[in-house]
Parts: sequence; C-alpha cells; structure tokens
Amino acid sequence: MLSKPLHKILTAGSIRSSTPACLQVEKCSKRQNSSSTIISGIKERADTVVLGGGIVGVCTAYHLARRGKDVLLLEKSELTAGSTWHAAGLITAYHPTPNVKRVHWESLNFYNQITAETGQEIGFHRPGSLRLGTSPIRMDEFRYALSRQAHKNSPIKLLTPEEVEELVPILNMEGIHGGLFTPNEGHIDPYSLTMAVAKGARLHGAKIEQQAEVTGLEPRADGGWDVVTPKGTVTANRVINCGGFWGREVGKLAGLDLPLVPVQHQYLVTKSVPEVQALKKEIPVLRHLDGSFYLRQERDGLLIGPYESRESMVQMEDWARNEVTPGFGKELYPGDLERLSPHLEAAMEAFPCFANAEIQSVVNGPITYTPDILPMVGPTMLPNMWVAVGFGYGIVHGGGVGKYLSDWICEGEAPYELVEFDPLRYSNWTTMDYAITKTRESYGFNNAVGYPNEERFDGRPTNRPRPIFDKLVAAGAHMGFNAGWEVPLWYGAPGEKPEYKPSFTKANWQLEQEREYNILTQKVGVADLSPFGKFMLSGPDAQKFLDRSVAGFVPKEGRTGLGHMLTSTGKVYAELTITCLQDGKYLIVTGGGSEFHDLRRLSQIAREENFDVELENVTEEYGTLTVAGPLSGELMARISNQDIKHWKFMDARHGMVGGVDCLGIRISYTGELGWELYPAMKDMDAVYQAIVDNGADLGLGHVGTRVINTLRIEKGFRGWGHEMNKDTSPIEPGLMPFVKMKKKANFIGKAAVQEMLKTPRTSEVIFLAVDSSDVDPEGDESIVSLGKAVGYTTSGCYSPVLKSALVMASIPKTFTTPGTELEVMLAGKGCKAVVLEGAPALTQSARERLRVIEDQKIRVKSSV
Repeated sequence: MLSKPLHKILTAGSIRSSTPACLQVEKCSKRQNSSSTIISGIKERADTVVLGGGIVGVCTAYHLARRGKDVLLLEKSELTAGSTWHAAGLITAYHPTPNVKRVHWESLNFYNQITAETGQEIGFHRPGSLRLGTSPIRMDEFRYALSRQAHKNSPIKLLTPEEVEELVPILNMEGIHGGLFTPNEGHIDPYSLTMAVAKGARLHGAKIEQQAEVTGLEPRADGGWDVVTPKGTVTANRVINCGGFWGREVGKLAGLDLPLVPVQHQYLVTKSVPEVQALKKEIPVLRHLDGSFYLRQERDGLLIGPYESRESMVQMEDWARNEVTPGFGKELYPGDLERLSPHLEAAMEAFPCFANAEIQSVVNGPITYTPDILPMVGPTMLPNMWVAVGFGYGIVHGGGVGKYLSDWICEGEAPYELVEFDPLRYSNWTTMDYAITKTRESYGFNNAVGYPNEERFDGRPTNRPRPIFDKLVAAGAHMGFNAGWEVPLWYGAPGEKPEYKPSFTKANWQLEQEREYNILTQKVGVADLSPFGKFMLSGPDAQKFLDRSVAGFVPKEGRTGLGHMLTSTGKVYAELTITCLQDGKYLIVTGGGSEFHDLRRLSQIAREENFDVELENVTEEYGTLTVAGPLSGELMARISNQDIKHWKFMDARHGMVGGVDCLGIRISYTGELGWELYPAMKDMDAVYQAIVDNGADLGLGHVGTRVINTLRIEKGFRGWGHEMNKDTSPIEPGLMPFVKMKKKANFIGKAAVQEMLKTPRTSEVIFLAVDSSDVDPEGDESIVSLGKAVGYTTSGCYSPVLKSALVMASIPKTFTTPGTELEVMLAGKGCKAVVLEGAPALTQSARERLRVIEDQKIRVKSSV
C-alpha cells in the first residue's frame, strides 16, 4: 500500500503532461540547438577522428586540439544528443577506486576553468557533496574510505550528526549517524558544459561536424582508418569511438563486440518548495545510500534521482542485442514512478518537505553501462582504434578521460595507471547474455555497501575453461572472479562450506588463513592458477624482440626469467615470466587480469618495430597448477618422470606429470620450494588427480590465491598493480636487480632509467609492522606522520611470521630508517607502525643458502 503523499505524487496530472513518450529537447528552454553551421561535404583527412558529440567526445576533441592535433569530431545528430543532454549533471571527486579518483579530479579542474577560457557559463554549482550515514555499517564504510584518502587529491571529511544538520536543515535527522563530505564540487548543467567545451575545442582548431552519421569503418594497410559518412569519407590516423549508447553499433563497424547495455535512469524535478526557498545557502548534493537515491537543489525546488533495484530497473535489451531505435537522439521514455516508489518513500521520510512537493517533470532517459559499471577507455587490439564508451557517469568522467586519452596519444603512453578502465578487461568470454545479466546486477548495486574484497555472483561462471571446477568446490573452495575465470580464493575447513561474509574488520576467510599458511610452510599445497595469461612467442626475431621489449636478460633454453616491460619514460608497464622452450620459442606468462593489457603492448611493439615474430595467445589452451611447500619435491618425484634432486631453481622442463605431457618450472610465488605446472587444458584433470592421489600421506592441502598473496608479501615479492605499475619506475620498488642496464640491447625505457639514476630517489618501498588486532590492511591506506600523510601502503596482510599486520609501503626516504614510527590509517584511525629492516621472511632458496653457509662454518670450526 502506498503512503498518501506518494499516492498523491504518483497520480499527479502534472507528471503525465510533462513526460510524453518522446520529449524533444527543443521543448526545454535551457537546452537549445548548437549554433554551429552544418555544411555539406567533409574534410578528407584528419589525424584523429572522434565519433560522438556528447561530453566525452567534445572533451576528447578539446584536449587533443589543445595539444596541436588535427581533430575532426563527427556527430550523427547534434551535440549532446544521446545521454548527455538529459544527465543530472552530478560531479564529485569521490570514488572508491584509487585510480578513478584522479579522473574525477582532472574533470573538476578542467570544468573550473572552461568558462574563463571560452566566456560561456556552464552552471557549475559547488556546494559540495554529502554521503549520508544512515546506519552504523555506513559509518564503517565512510571510515574505510577515509583511511584511503589522505594521500590523494580529493579531500573528504567525516561529519558528526550536528555538522550534517547544519549543512542540510531540511533533513530529518532521525537515524542520521553522520556523513562523509567532499567540498568544492556539486552539479553542473550538462548542455551548457558541452557547448562550452565544444567552443573551446573549436578555438583550438578542432572541426566539429554534426548530422554526420558514420556508416563504415574500414582499416587501411598503413594502420589508419577510412571513416565513411554520407557526406564523404575521411582518412584518419586513428579513430576514437565516443559513441555513447550508439557505441556498440559503432564498434561493430570496426569488427568489435563491445559489452555495452543501455539502461533507463529516471530522476524527477519538483516545483518550488517553500522550505527550499527559505534556505540561506544551497545544500550539498546528497547521496542517501540506503535509500538508493541522490538529491540536490534545482533552483528553489528539488531534483531526486533513484537507482532502482535490479528487479525493477529496465534495460534496453533490444538495443544491446540488435540496434538503437532509428532516429532516437534527444528523446525520453515515459516516466514510471511506480518503479521508484520505494526510493521516493525513503526520500519523503528523510526530507519531509518533499512529501508535499508538486512534481514538475520526470526525466527517463537511457544511459550506457558496462558489466562492472566502469567505462571502457583506451586502445583496443585493433591498431589505432580507440574507445571511450560505457559511461554511466559521463559528466564526472568526461573532462578527465579526454585529457587522459589526449596525453596518451600525444606522449605515446598512458599518463598514469588506469587499468580499471582498460577496454581489454573484457574479451570473448564477455557474451551479451553475460553483459545483460551483469549490468542489471551492477545498476542495482549502485549504492550497495562497498566492502573490502567485495564479490558479486551474477553471470558466473562464464564460458572460460574450468575443467576441475567441481572438484575444487568439493574440496571446499570459495571461488573468486578474475577476468572471466573462476579461481579459488580460499578454502573452508574440512567438512565446512565456505561463505561470503564481507566485513570492515577481520573477515571469515582471514580467520581461516593460518591453516592454509601452515600447509604451504610445513607440508605441501596445491593451487589452481589457470587465469595466468599465457602467450607463445616464436619466429626469427623472437630473442631480439624480447631484448627490446623487456629490461632483463632473455633466458637461455630450459631456463625461466623475470622480465619487466617498461614504458618509454621508464615506468613499469608489466611484469612477465619468460621461459625459453627451445631456440626461438618462448612461453610468456603474466597475471590473469593483465592478459590482453600485456598482449596489446607486445603486439604493438612487434608491429611498429617490424619484428619478424609470431605471438599467439594460448591462455585458454593451457592450465596452471602449482604445488608448493617443503614436501613438494617429494610429491613431484612421485608424479613426474624427472630427476627432482637436480631440478634447479628457475629451470624449465618438459616431461610426463600424472601420465600426460606437461611443462614444469621450478618456481613459486610463495617463496617456498615449489613448481608451476602447465598441462594442456584437456589434461588438467589428470595432473590434478595425480597430485591429490599421491599427496595424501604428505599432508597435501588445497590453498587459495589469498594465502599465496600473504606469503609473497612476507617474502618481499613485488606485485604488479601494487608495488609497481605505470605510475612507478623500477627504482622505487627495488626492481633494479632485474633491470640489466649493461645488456647490449637498447630496451624500451633504458634511456629514461639512466636519467633517473642520476638523481637520488626520493621514495622507496619498505616494510612496516602494524599494530592492528581487528583490521588487516590490504593496500592503498594512507601513512601518516604527525597528522600529515607522507605515503601509502601498496600491499597488506596479517603476517603469521610477525604475529601482527604487515604492509609494504611507498614512503619518502626520510622515513625509511628501520625503527621509525609512523601510523597506518585503518578503519578511520591511525595504527602504530614500525619500519622493518626488510621483508620479515626468507625465501626457501635464501634459507638454503644460509644453511649451506652455516654448514661450512661448522665444518671449518670442527677442522680447527
């Protein structure tokens, strides 16, 4: 039964009169047609063609033109058509993902100056943004966010209920525990913003062509593209697809299958509200997370935008599977407030003045989502075909993404790490069925509590191989998701079923981890690491190609080495494990989430520098199992036909394991004695079963990737995406032993690293023991000295060796002396931390070397 105020809103005649099936933009007085002149014909050549005239497209054109690029923007209809014109215009620096915060920050800075440059107002209101703490768990979430914020450029403050009430006098304070406030941001008029940016782009020389629908994208032999339109064909060095909800269709023209699904998003605007009229200043943009809606002032009324549940939300499935309705551009769908009733009820309770408000209009328009909500930004596997699509929040992303793409194109490498937006995080496993299922989940979870190590389950498992999935689950595996793969994160105790129980303190899996840790350090464990990306490299130039691509030595036949791909400015693009199988043939292995990220770069180097090599992605053809622990050698002796005693560290051998042909490498990310085994995917079950059948009396146990991460932190192994990425050189994280500056080959980034070495480093990665009994660190927490942020954690865990929390951290040299006391922010408070001399645990090979030295000392003493 609906409440009387809500029933009044739902039956108000004003709604029906203001939301026809197709509301044309020309009926909105503040959103007029662009003043640009439509000309017949089109220029024949351009360095970069941007497809799409929404906020992302015009920002990309602006930043490229500002840097001197010859840019042509093609818009099939008119500027802002699609999703931009009807956006609510919210903009915030807040985001739970560290790299995405920088995109938001760049957008804010850009929008702050565009009026001064162009003279065009954009309706930028900066009352700040306030996330309401309506439950204790929300306050825990805010403290979690606060712990990861002080070292970034987006200031936030945790507010008391009294401070919240002062900022929002119209809020019902019952049940308000506090709030999280971000200043100097708020909301912006999307139409005015787009026109101002377009004007700036033109001032810098960009050409903008409207009513120019792209009907064909044809690759050229020189790596460029022919862009076909009814007005003529443009030859471009590169194309950037900023097509909004047309982005999927544009991608198809180039042969891309982009997992984009438009969804309907509604917001409503009230007429004048007396309580809002009486306010002395504008209230912040409010986000009522438990009610799943945002609210802001719209003049002296209110604008309220709910995010519906996954059960009630509406997807444009026909658009995703087939095509966008022809002619759809600046139209809306009828408002459907019945779908919004739970959220509007919550809004009335929180803001009593809304219960008596009269609705002026309801906006129900399509926005485009990717399966994980984040957009797809960057180059694809097709040469010179770039994308910037899938923006559920295009206004806040547009300015930052435009600058990011411009810097990448002009400098030849990404300006900073933004792997969360990489379009190649999706591949053939991302079917449309999966995309539709996942976007429904993601939209419905828009305001869900953001726990550490969050997991979501819809759309799983995908169609990626999983030959031993059922057996691992039967053994107690709690499966996680990694680039389409199901991978065991941890295992329940024997006889117990693992459950997902997220928490802002120690979670259930953390309490279980010591059992798996003991398996790996005292007995022998088995883990499935099949998500590793695997590429087979061959050809006459294979060794020369690797010498150019990685900074380390290329291994000889039968050996494995660790190699780092650097960017031209000396940043760490990737970490690879390279095995020479035979002369001119190599297996390259990378992390599961980096599969296509790294393959794209390797392919680019081969293509642009004309290496005669063949690079084949064999990720799904070969599985990966690891056995590790002090008894792993005895287990390997039982299941393989190799001489285990003489199998040296980093040696690679082909042989029989479990009765099938299999590559084995003596290496382990745990730092313990161990092997990685690479059977054909069809033989995974045979190898796994041999391990299980022959390891029982050795105390064999199953282990997940989370305990392996704990062991790699204790041993001091640097991890890509943690201690190193495109924001760091190999110097700060201590990777220089793997960078062979004296090798003859001029590897990419060599000159840049040589220059860096001339200047003393200002920061480095160190280890801190942290006094925290109820919260384990995970990385990206602020490190504080005397109340000021001085660094950040890169990885974290509970260390069984230390019997305390342990972090790896990037801090200034001033604070790296062992014994220095600092604080690590956890759960919103500073926890005492002490700088250690180094990694707290030795690897098996280091322990073995020490044992040999001690034995030699004993023999010397006994002979005296």
